[in-house]
Amino acid sequence: METFIEFFEYLMGQFSPAILVPLVLLIIVGVIAQWSLYEKCGLRGIACIIPVWNVIEFLKIMGRPAHHIFYFLIPVYNIYFTIKVYVELCQCFGKQKLVDYVLVIVFNGFYVLYLGLSYDTNYKGPVYNTENTASTARLANMSRAF
Repeated sequence: METFIEFFEYLMGQFSPAILVPLVLLIIVGVIAQWSLYEKCGLRGIACIIPVWNVIEFLKIMGRPAHHIFYFLIPVYNIYFTIKVYVELCQCFGKQKLVDYVLVIVFNGFYVLYLGLSYDTNYKGPVYNTENTASTARLANMSRAF
């Protein structure tokens, strides 16, 4: 416990309140945004506080498997993958305009807060791999016909 207090005192000495106050406010907005988003999607809101679990739950919203968490660890590809996941997040809520995609990338936490708290947006369901699932279902129905 003493080391945590010493670390906190060290941090307070390194940063001015002009940096710490906005940083703390952004963290609070991020937690509220993810919590409300998870609740709207039928997931447990507490997951937004636990580090690895929150990414797995976030990927679950798009319908991605949990092992896709490792794509965030690949240098350079993680930038592309993050943008792709956030575009899929927009699609999960029926937002399919270029403006929505740009807003979710630029104003990430605030757009997630908008998705989680707005009454006019509803979770439509996962979008990842829905084309393959639909084609597989069609093939299964065709094979039953024969």
